Amino acid sequence: MTTTIEPELLQLSADQLDAYWMPFTANRQFKSSPRLVVKAEGMYYTTHDGRRILDGFAGLWCCNAGHCRKPITEAIQKQAATMDYAPAFQMSHPLAFELANRIVALAPGALKHVFFCNSGSEAVDSALKIALAWHRVSGRGERIRLIGRERAYHGVGFGGISVGGIAANRKMFGAMLAGVDHLPHTHNLEKNAFSRGQPVWGAQLADELERLVALHDASTIAAVIVEPMAGSTGVLIPPQGYLQRLRDITRKHGILLIFDEVISAFGRLGTSFGADLFGVEPDMITFAKGVTSGTVPMGGVIVSSDIYQAFMAGAKGTIELFHGYTYSAHPLACAAGIAALQLYEQEQLFQRAAQMAAPFEDALHSLKGTRHVIDIRTIGLVGAVELQSRPGAVGARGFEAYLRAYEKGVLVRQTGDILAFAPALIIEKAQIDQIVATVREVLNTLD
Repeated sequence: MTTTIEPELLQLSADQLDAYWMPFTANRQFKSSPRLVVKAEGMYYTTHDGRRILDGFAGLWCCNAGHCRKPITEAIQKQAATMDYAPAFQMSHPLAFELANRIVALAPGALKHVFFCNSGSEAVDSALKIALAWHRVSGRGERIRLIGRERAYHGVGFGGISVGGIAANRKMFGAMLAGVDHLPHTHNLEKNAFSRGQPVWGAQLADELERLVALHDASTIAAVIVEPMAGSTGVLIPPQGYLQRLRDITRKHGILLIFDEVISAFGRLGTSFGADLFGVEPDMITFAKGVTSGTVPMGGVIVSSDIYQAFMAGAKGTIELFHGYTYSAHPLACAAGIAALQLYEQEQLFQRAAQMAAPFEDALHSLKGTRHVIDIRTIGLVGAVELQSRPGAVGARGFEAYLRAYEKGVLVRQTGDILAFAPALIIEKAQIDQIVATVREVLNTLD
């Protein structure tokens, strides 16, 4: 049985469509031919005209358990009927502590404390503020510099776009935060094209941090933030040994290392966190997306015991960190998070992702030699197919491929001329094959 929306909703005028200013969207193109989804279940969306769309991107990197999973939706419904909201300042509720304990039980090493917020962008800004404040309360207030990386995506707060390195996300907004510098990105087609897992070349790029230390002096640098796997810029996978070298250099100079795991946490790479897969323990981890399997907005920062305890040294009656959000640890989000983590465990979805990584990798790499393909890279249940750009029209071929795949019933993600794939952890081999076959068919029809 197909699902359709009411006929009057299909007849929205141009003015009615204009009421919603859509994020990260070519608004005029979209509103000339809207792509509307009205239902979701498992691996599929249903469009307004009743078509089933195989979701090859877990919504937007986030629906790791698949869509509308009953244990999660029922937990949200039950919580909404029990308590809709609880104050986040000077009060809380039991689910906040239960979820925090479940998260730190999964987190690596000494990362034992969770600060909740509502998105990846807020998580990054929170982590940057915690880093600056930690140095200040530890008597090192001169450490105010933050180091990001070229082509990095750390959300859309002013902190996140300052340490971020995607030019289009930065160019409209002026100078941003002062005292920020950037490491080079790790993407190199000449050395690492068609890599499976971590590429061999590139660990030495981490040594650029030593150059920045020499330029600015370590005594001025508070933190380095990187995505262990850079997702939104087109799936850039860290070279072998790169993250460990970053860890060694930051530790040597007393600089905090923050992993932005908004994308890579909660099974995406076949482990609880990317830090587990790469064997590197940072000082902080940011998370969002998969913590609730995308059902209710939530994010957070996991910090080490050393960081947390430094704030707990003052008088007990004083606020230790002047930072927070009205909706920190929102009851509905906590209920969703607890249910999602339980479902991941009960169905062993992180382990399943690890098992499906090999067939996913083989299927995606079978596109090598397909028209326009210049690179393929995969790790866990994440992959990217990079296309040759059209002269003078960067991104046009990728966007056309995205649209044609959608028309043929498969949803992928397009960033410039890169097609990205990050299916829910419940994906079956036949669905992987359908995604890849559709992409192959589309690419062979493109100019």
